[in-house]
Amino acid sequence: MKISFSNKKMEKLANDYRKCQKEMGQIRAKLLHKRLGDLFDALTLEDVRYLPGHYHELTGNRKGQWACDLDQPHRLIFEPHENPIPTYATGKYIWLEIKGVEILEIIDYHGK
Repeated sequence: MKISFSNKKMEKLANDYRKCQKEMGQIRAKLLHKRLGDLFDALTLEDVRYLPGHYHELTGNRKGQWACDLDQPHRLIFEPHENPIPTYATGKYIWLEIKGVEILEIIDYHGK
């Protein structure tokens, strides 16, 4: 799958494991690089849907974005390159047609 980054900081963390580990700690850095590897190896978003990391669609003011777990409570947030995001007639997203994502941020959005 094609992966892009919303900012240079995220791109540097993704491409420099040592810097990532220094800034985020060993556990989060390892999980971030694992999740990015899973996304990179996937052909579509459907390929990661049931992998460890609990890939899921977000709702509310984050509708149109996805998240996967890093170390609790931090999540890796991303959105599809496809615009508009492919949907069924029911309004559900078609994970199988999403072939690229933009990594937005790592955040703890719970309780906000």
